[in-house]
Amino acid sequence: MSANLLIIFVVSQNGLNHFFMQHLKYLNKFLWNYRTTLLLGLFFVFITNIFAIYPAEFVRNALDSLMEKINTQENDNISLILLKYGGLIILFAILKGVFLYFTRQTLIVMSRKIEYDLKNEVFNQYQKLSLGFYKKNKTGDLMNRITEDITKVRMYLGPAIMYTINLSILFSLVVYKMCCVSLTLTAYVLLPLPILAISCYLVSNKINKKSEKVQSQLSTITSISQEAFSGIRIIKSFTNEENSIDLFYQNCKKYTKRQIELVKLEAMFIPLIVTLIGISTVLIIYIGGLEVFKGNITTGNIAEFIIYVNMLAWPVASVGWVTSLIQRAAASQERVNEFLNIVPEIQNTSDSKNPINGDIEFKDVSLVYDDTKIKALNKINFKISAGKQIGIFGKTGSGKTSIVNLICRLYDVTDGQIKINDLDIKLNNLNTLRLSIGYIPQDGYLFSGTIRENIGFANDIFDDRDIEIAAEKAEILDEINSFPDKFDTIIGERGIQLSGGQRQRLAIARVFLKKPEIYIFDDCLSAIDANKEQEILENLRKEVKDKTTIIISHRVSTLEKSDNIIVIDQGSIIENGTHKSLIKNKGFYSQMHENQSNN
Repeated sequence: MSANLLIIFVVSQNGLNHFFMQHLKYLNKFLWNYRTTLLLGLFFVFITNIFAIYPAEFVRNALDSLMEKINTQENDNISLILLKYGGLIILFAILKGVFLYFTRQTLIVMSRKIEYDLKNEVFNQYQKLSLGFYKKNKTGDLMNRITEDITKVRMYLGPAIMYTINLSILFSLVVYKMCCVSLTLTAYVLLPLPILAISCYLVSNKINKKSEKVQSQLSTITSISQEAFSGIRIIKSFTNEENSIDLFYQNCKKYTKRQIELVKLEAMFIPLIVTLIGISTVLIIYIGGLEVFKGNITTGNIAEFIIYVNMLAWPVASVGWVTSLIQRAAASQERVNEFLNIVPEIQNTSDSKNPINGDIEFKDVSLVYDDTKIKALNKINFKISAGKQIGIFGKTGSGKTSIVNLICRLYDVTDGQIKINDLDIKLNNLNTLRLSIGYIPQDGYLFSGTIRENIGFANDIFDDRDIEIAAEKAEILDEINSFPDKFDTIIGERGIQLSGGQRQRLAIARVFLKKPEIYIFDDCLSAIDANKEQEILENLRKEVKDKTTIIISHRVSTLEKSDNIIVIDQGSIIENGTHKSLIKNKGFYSQMHENQSNN
């Protein structure tokens, strides 16, 4: 019997709709991949339970032998008999422990490996999805799905499967053994167990609902703490500490209240089990005593039945807990499936390895963002020849970055066509295209780690000299060498240890190390002083020579030496030409040049 069938059996016994299993079907491929481990775990569970049930027979035989000796008033060999059965009980307990260890080493380890595979699959899917996906979904939600939700799924793959298999095998073996001794006593003994299972299920359900509320409130507290720590400068500057503490206090109060409600409910769980098992024990003693008086069973059978009932206590009680695990796993897997089933909007349609030479052409290109329905670009036309430098100028929100996003194919055009190497951009190999582009965004995003790791992010293979040369071209080498740890300096999350200009120059160094065919500077010089900016641009001109360069800036001075400049406003090109020709036109570009020159 497969693990899935066993799970479905237990779930259906508790009235849970088969609907929940639909979402968990996605995991079948992982169970199939680890089928050998799963079957081995099933075997170990069976052997574990074999060694678990026999001690009850040893106790029965020991008591029956003892009673026989008492009745016949024989004192010889009593110690040997007790030592014999005592030794067997210890031996079987040790063997049970050994095979229980093997069980956990197979089934639980299997669940950990599947968790590893699933997390990698989700993370890989995240990287394939387009930027539009990240605009629609919060980072915290993405993190929860790859951490908390997958952890809940693992609880289904590990403990839920293990306990379900264990319950099925143990219950079958114990009931078989009990029926072989006395059908009458078995019927009475099993009477409270369905009540126990249903009661545990109902209590577990309520515990889960309370737990969800506790987790939700904990998430709120975590978010409040994170915002407070991230915005500590603002809190202090506005002397808003008291309000911040009060908000935290009120939410902690709610959390404590929900925790106490959960603890009160959990306090019912063990007494409920003990009570119902106690009822079964009383029935064993009473009905069993009558059966002994009638001569149908022996005194040892009563002790044997008591052991059997206690063996069934936790497995039967765990039905509710296992059902709860399955419900939570199904809900979590449904959330995970939502993202796994998304087909990435940007698809790689070519296996060609043809190099990119830098020829770029926009033909009547328009772009409407799906999430906001904002028309970012409208009928854009321009051409960049390989080896030339083009400047893109415009106000904030005019559509400059949207052009870059299309060239990097982070989005696809809504209308029109983009050609790279005289070929539709969608027909170019996506990996080759992006490897050929060195893109520096406005924020110059850096990863937590060392300066060396951040610059080296551009290439898998590099040496220290390459890193130094790239830093020198980005005009940040002297500053790096002034740090105590130089290139091994930890810059913190998002480069928090560095100034805005230092972060931008490190991002520029990263692209200099990459040495792409197309350089794209997206307003990434905004936090750098004018002198450093001109030095970096001069280094860039020496570097690129016959390579294509796109520089986006709100500073006219940054674009002066470009071969061509296009001026964007509200998603349309309103001017186009060299710096000198645009100055002569006395249009928007000329006006901005005059304003910036006077300032």
